[in-house]
Amino acid sequence: MTLLASAVPAADPSCYSRTVNEWWCEAYVSDYRQELVDATTQHLLITVAAIGLSIVIAFPLALLARRVRRLESAILGVSTALYTVPSLALFPLLVPFTGISATTVVIGLALYALTILVRSILDGLRSVPDEVRESARGLGYAPAGQLLRIELPLALPVMLAGLRVATVSTVALTTVGALVANGGLGNLIADGVRTDFKAELLAACLLCVAIAVLLDLAIVGLQRLTTPWTRTGVAA
Repeated sequence: MTLLASAVPAADPSCYSRTVNEWWCEAYVSDYRQELVDATTQHLLITVAAIGLSIVIAFPLALLARRVRRLESAILGVSTALYTVPSLALFPLLVPFTGISATTVVIGLALYALTILVRSILDGLRSVPDEVRESARGLGYAPAGQLLRIELPLALPVMLAGLRVATVSTVALTTVGALVANGGLGNLIADGVRTDFKAELLAACLLCVAIAVLLDLAIVGLQRLTTPWTRTGVAA
């Protein structure tokens, strides 16, 4: 029995075991597939929800800043000041009102995105030539119709450029939600750093990059669909 047991080769340790702990480990991805899927899904949902909420807040603020010029500095100043608040302070400040939940992270990230979105929406609306506005009024467009049918389509390239920056930034900032246990892939990154789990850390980081790239490409595709006149090679 002893001879037989010694003849059987010992199994190689896993590439993510404590004795090996490699950076690239396909076995980890396979064994922890569901954990990675759940974290990626949460990360994506939090990012999209935060950007959506930020757009809902930023759009009326930009319209107000354009209509009432004396409020522009205050609106831009407040939105910029919010971005300077450290996430280590902002999320705990929200917890008494929203609890330790994904809502806390969504609200915090939406406030951070205002810095970029308010400015880009305002710049986009101001990029519309005055002659175009005058022509629209001459054709009988009401203010709401002029905004929706004339100004917004022409402002979209500038606005979507700002949305791309805000989205990629939010994908990165979502990881900070690990402070309240709702950071999506940030939870895995924090665990990987704490335990020196290299495979977990690398996989989570690569998935963050993948989310950012995919969302950026989605916005580029949206821009191409909604502003066909901006494509190069389109006949005049």
